[in-house]
Amino acid sequence: MVSQEQRRKQLAREKLVRQQQRREAARRRARARNAVIAGALAVVVAGGAVSYAAGAFDGDDTKDDASASPSSTPKDPCAKAAPGKVKPLSFDKEPKLAIDKSADYTMDLQTTCGDIALDLDAAKAPRTVNSFDFLVKKGYLDHTRCHRLTTGGIYVLQCGDPKGDGTGTPGYKIPDENLKDERLKGKVYPAGTVAMANQYNARTKKGRNSGGSQFFLVYQDSQLPPDYTPFGTISDSGMKVLKKIAAAGESSGQGDGAPNATVVIDKATVTKS
Repeated sequence: MVSQEQRRKQLAREKLVRQQQRREAARRRARARNAVIAGALAVVVAGGAVSYAAGAFDGDDTKDDASASPSSTPKDPCAKAAPGKVKPLSFDKEPKLAIDKSADYTMDLQTTCGDIALDLDAAKAPRTVNSFDFLVKKGYLDHTRCHRLTTGGIYVLQCGDPKGDGTGTPGYKIPDENLKDERLKGKVYPAGTVAMANQYNARTKKGRNSGGSQFFLVYQDSQLPPDYTPFGTISDSGMKVLKKIAAAGESSGQGDGAPNATVVIDKATVTKS
């Protein structure tokens, strides 16, 4: 039998462990804030990798999430990737505009975590949609890994890099489009938005019109300036898949790193209707 004194000591030890865990989570959030304060106000493909900068993680950072938890890494909720390898493709110039701007286009990402359907806005972002129509038909996105997940202030999953490390490009750049979209009022990219990553640096005002193939899927309202081409919306079923991926957290423990879920685009297709 456990004595009353032994039980009291056990409860005290458990309380101390919980306090230490909360302090460590708070330190991780502070490190994440300090890291982003050192940069510019942007989400960019800077030297290939997305950087999240000053102000980008503003918001309610008191909420616990998977990245701040001191517990062990969650179980990977996704299936094994389909057989196949990424095609090493590169192109000299942006493809000629070949889509119908008055038509509806859908991009379906068949991932290891579930299908994510995207309704593309050809009328407002024709060159962006045209680029993806071209790349997808070449198999450019097939077998690529979604390499980045952010879980604090900015809530996005980033995909579209054949190298899987944030440095991949199709060899050409496309211009910014649709930056005055009414959905972006208040410098917020609402949940369900699909937008382009780029090399724009708000501090130096350099890097406009530098989109490539990398894009991000917003699974929760995210505070961002309107500098990143919004070119589509995520289906309701796709949002459920994203929520599952986000719930598994990211690997750095600081709210910005590789997703713990193994997110691979087995096959991408673009359909005109």
